[in-house]
Amino acid sequence: MSSTGAPPPPPGPPPPPGPAGGVRHLLALRLRRAQEETEELRAALAVRPLTALATGVLAERLGCGPAAAGAQLLALAARAHLGPQELAADILTTLPADPPDSTPGPAAAPPQAPQAPAGQAVPVLESVLARTADMLGAPAAVLWTVRPGGVLQPVAAPGFTEAERAPWQHVPPGVPTPAQQALARRAPLGPTGPVTATLGAARAPYRLAVPLHRADGPSAVLELAWTTRPPDPTPAEHRRLHAAAEVGALTLTDGLSPGPARPATEPDDPDTAALDAALAPALLLSPEPATGTPVDFRITRVNAAFTDLADRPPHRVEGRTLTETYPRACAEGLLDLLLRVHATGRPHHADTLALTFLTGQTPAPALLEFAAARLAGPPGRLLVSWRPTGDDDRTDRLLRTAQRLSHLAGFEEDLRTGEIHWTPRTADLLGLPAGTAPVPLAALPAHVHPDDEQAVRRVVNAAVENGRPDSTVFRMRDLGSYTHYVRLAAEPVPDPTGRTAAVRGAFQDVSAQHWTETALAATTESLASTRQEAAERHLLALRLQQAILPPAPPPLESAGLRAAVRYRPSSQQDRVGGDWYDTTLLPDRTALLVVGDMAGHGVEAATGMVALRNALRGLAYTGAGPGRLLGWLNQAAADLTGAATATAVCARYHPDTRTLHWARAGHLPPVLLRDGTARPLPMPHGILLGAADDPDYQEHRLAMRPGDILLLYTDGLVERRDRSVEEPLDHLTRALAEPAADLDALLDRALATSTADTDDDTCLIAVEVLAEPAAGPPPAPDPFR
Repeated sequence: MSSTGAPPPPPGPPPPPGPAGGVRHLLALRLRRAQEETEELRAALAVRPLTALATGVLAERLGCGPAAAGAQLLALAARAHLGPQELAADILTTLPADPPDSTPGPAAAPPQAPQAPAGQAVPVLESVLARTADMLGAPAAVLWTVRPGGVLQPVAAPGFTEAERAPWQHVPPGVPTPAQQALARRAPLGPTGPVTATLGAARAPYRLAVPLHRADGPSAVLELAWTTRPPDPTPAEHRRLHAAAEVGALTLTDGLSPGPARPATEPDDPDTAALDAALAPALLLSPEPATGTPVDFRITRVNAAFTDLADRPPHRVEGRTLTETYPRACAEGLLDLLLRVHATGRPHHADTLALTFLTGQTPAPALLEFAAARLAGPPGRLLVSWRPTGDDDRTDRLLRTAQRLSHLAGFEEDLRTGEIHWTPRTADLLGLPAGTAPVPLAALPAHVHPDDEQAVRRVVNAAVENGRPDSTVFRMRDLGSYTHYVRLAAEPVPDPTGRTAAVRGAFQDVSAQHWTETALAATTESLASTRQEAAERHLLALRLQQAILPPAPPPLESAGLRAAVRYRPSSQQDRVGGDWYDTTLLPDRTALLVVGDMAGHGVEAATGMVALRNALRGLAYTGAGPGRLLGWLNQAAADLTGAATATAVCARYHPDTRTLHWARAGHLPPVLLRDGTARPLPMPHGILLGAADDPDYQEHRLAMRPGDILLLYTDGLVERRDRSVEEPLDHLTRALAEPAADLDALLDRALATSTADTDDDTCLIAVEVLAEPAAGPPPAPDPFR
């Protein structure tokens, strides 16, 4: 190529992006890049006399051809932020003219990393390191190579004896040597000291470590050693140290990896720091062109967690434009989305974004969790993070969706691939045989009652065709009885263009709720025109309350307990409240003990109480502890009862260890009767149900003994308008401490001696631990001792 002749005039500004100018804009950008590369080649030719000598030295020392040595020189200059001519001068002043222990011979291929150099490479390294150390007045130096897993191995250590080298042949990442610290920081360390844990620390305890990070990962660390603390290196000395580290590392590898070099970034670049701090896979994008209106982005860097969806290594991605790296995703709207983020400065986040990538020439659809934001600063870079929603993530997301929509079973269907995911209970909930393959949404109307087909088609069309959520209640077709009602709720998952790429949602068995709502609606309608409507609503609430609160508890002897319950309604007939209790023997032989109080009175409080009681009983079959059960019940309080709040105490008794696990949600603590003494249990942290989105419910553990009696109650037993609850609660404990014939007599005395004056509903549960021996580990500590 000749360096003479006038260069072509620079192109004018590219046309504004738009439907007609987008292709011309990209072509103009590519033309500008080609002209810039031409100018770079001309600049390289201008310094050829000096760089040619440095290239020859590198070719002779590294055992490679002139072309490879020239490419390595240019790569070193880019990484050291120097011009080729300046770096060539540094190399010529740093490299020895002729290593004393090497003999010229045929060029040999450099050894494969990360193996230690052999033969003529070791003397070269020793000589380079000795000259570098002498330049800064250091009596010794070490070049560490990075082995798989981050293990450091010394490959050259001039100034140190073999005895000093022997114990430090392999330094794992957990050992805080200066070299490992510099490697972890990705930046030079020191001068620092005195250090005690590194090669030759007893003789030279002050160190300076300079890491080398290649495009495909860390490669080597250069470490200098002094007997006394040295002065800080000058910028020129820092450049020579980096050059020596680069030259030393190049002797350990086959040369540069194919593909564009990693773009240079300053160590203190805040955008790079934000990228490296991201835990999820992330990319740093720079606008193209750098000035004016961008039409594309260049992938400046990716972080350590990044995995290319086309299975390419990072160096095949960095330095390339977004459109040439991910053409299919950009054509589907990714580029337009990022251009909007850049133009408006508003971040974008999507729990699920549908994009297609190319593996070779094969399209690979993917559902991603996606986020993009414009970083502060003049370059206007974008920080983009995406992560495929794998099976575990998809299951978690489906469970969250099911909790938000119906708290039972979720589904997701990818409309591009036809892939369908159901949570495990979905087939059983729909009444389908075990092992039935998931049913596509388009085929669902064929499985429902003929009268409900149109409603199901309306929901499917709303999500797939119109891109909006919808819901309906339907009956399945071949169940032998049409009393089984299922609620379907579906919402669309859009791609960047707004088209529906997937549909997700939930199924809920609402048979009991449907018949309850039907009965309430029929009763309300029949009484709407009469003066007895209020009385009938009260009667309906009272019957609901009586139906949900059985007069006697189920037998709990198999769980090692004896139980008794009481319910005292309010004396005012119009104040039917939401107090409730439940005692249930679970499949794992544990006993569930619950009391609760729904805020308010009337039908709303009674139906809310029914919903919470049924929800908690169903959730208890998961085997979760009381704290987690109350966390789930808090979500149910928001979804099933609107804005209402409630208090509750939830306990689970394990007969094998006689251990009681319990938690509270804004409720008074249970009372423990032991050895003639009654005391309230210490209160764990826990706020009202429905008062916060994601509260923390602390769980306590109590070691029970044979003969212990535990009393759970609602606030109607002790609440007074004229004083705090501590005085009535103290009165209750004194009354319970007196001997009683049995649990029923104990509960009757508690109600008879109550000093409460709010005339509210009251629920009580008393359980006594039986004398059967308990098996298993020793019980938990006694909270009263």
